[in-house]
Amino acid sequence: MASANEHKIQEIRSQLPTEISLISMSEAGFYDEIEENGETFQQNALIKARAIHVQTLQNCFAEDSGLEIDSLNGEPGVRSARYSADHKSSLDNLQLVLYKLSNQKNRKARFKTVIALIYNSKEYVFEGVAEGEIAYSITGISGFGYDPIFIPEMSNQTFAQMTTAEKNQISHRGKAVKQLLNFLNLQQNSA
Repeated sequence: MASANEHKIQEIRSQLPTEISLISMSEAGFYDEIEENGETFQQNALIKARAIHVQTLQNCFAEDSGLEIDSLNGEPGVRSARYSADHKSSLDNLQLVLYKLSNQKNRKARFKTVIALIYNSKEYVFEGVAEGEIAYSITGISGFGYDPIFIPEMSNQTFAQMTTAEKNQISHRGKAVKQLLNFLNLQQNSA
C-alpha cells in the first residue's frame, strides 16, 4: 500500500482476509515523500500508486481521501491533511473547520476515498463515499483525522466514537476497500 499513514494502513488491514498481506511503503523499503499535487482524490491516489509500482514492479494500491463540506464549497477536499497548514496537524485542521462553520446552519458533509490499484500493470479505481454532517464539537477518542467531528448519516455518533469494525461497515474507506476486495476475488476466481 502506497501510504505512510499508519492509521489508514491499520484500518485497511483490519478489513483484509488473512490470505492478503498488506505491506506499507516503509516495510517495502520506500521512504521517499511522494508529492500529491493532483487536483482530485483520484489523481493523487494514482500518483502514489504509480510511484510505488515504478519502484517495486509489484501489484500495489494507494488511496487518497478527504472531507468535503457543502457550506465551505467542498473544502477542505484534496487538501484535507494540510488544511490548516503544511505541517499536517489534525487538531489544527479540526479547529479550523469548527471555526469556519461556527455561524453555519448547513453542516452537511461527506468523506470520500479513492483507491487506485495497479494489478498486473493495469490501473483500476474504486471510490467510497460516506454522507453525513459536521458535529459542533470534537467528540470521541478513536479514529484519526476528521473522525471526531464527522457524524455519518443514520448515526448519532462521530466516527471517533465507533469501534474500527463499526466504522468500517459504513465509512468511505470501508466501502472502497470492499470494492477492491470484490475485484480481487473476481480476479482470483477467473484465474
